Amino acid sequence: MAIDRARTARGAVAGAVAAGVWALQQPLDQRVFGVRYDDTELLGKFVTRGRAWPAVGLALHLANGAAFGAVYAGVSRRVPLPSWARGPAAGLGEHVTSWPLILLTDRIHPARDELPTLGTNPRAFAQAAWRHLLFGTVLGELERRLNDEPDDDLPTYEQVVSTNGHGNIEHAITGAGA
Repeated sequence: MAIDRARTARGAVAGAVAAGVWALQQPLDQRVFGVRYDDTELLGKFVTRGRAWPAVGLALHLANGAAFGAVYAGVSRRVPLPSWARGPAAGLGEHVTSWPLILLTDRIHPARDELPTLGTNPRAFAQAAWRHLLFGTVLGELERRLNDEPDDDLPTYEQVVSTNGHGNIEHAITGAGA
């Protein structure tokens, strides 16, 4: 299977942008969830304890988002979900599979004494779920638009939900789009 380099690069851009949105909104979700949890701090202080940790952490965070976006661009079209659901599903899937690693972070991170304990905090779990949902939504929509691919024959949001809030009866009966 050949790799489409342009598609992969556009996915990487979408992932970096989505990671940037994540990083920018962190101060807001810290207030909402009441947890002083900052992914850029977690990453930056893993590499350096000096004054450069914010820049290093942001660079690592954006690079992680770009890597995830590149992989996402290569596999998203094979996921049997409507295009609008693929990004959020990927983000939440990554959250659920990677969260157990936070328990290791709480124990072995070089700056663990400066960071909040996250692994046993349900609010931190919810906060991370929000961040991954936001990341996945931005990634999925931006990657879809940048790669400008037509939607497949799976039902779209508009086909599933009608203006009356009860869905589309024709789709429910026949299984076909409206």
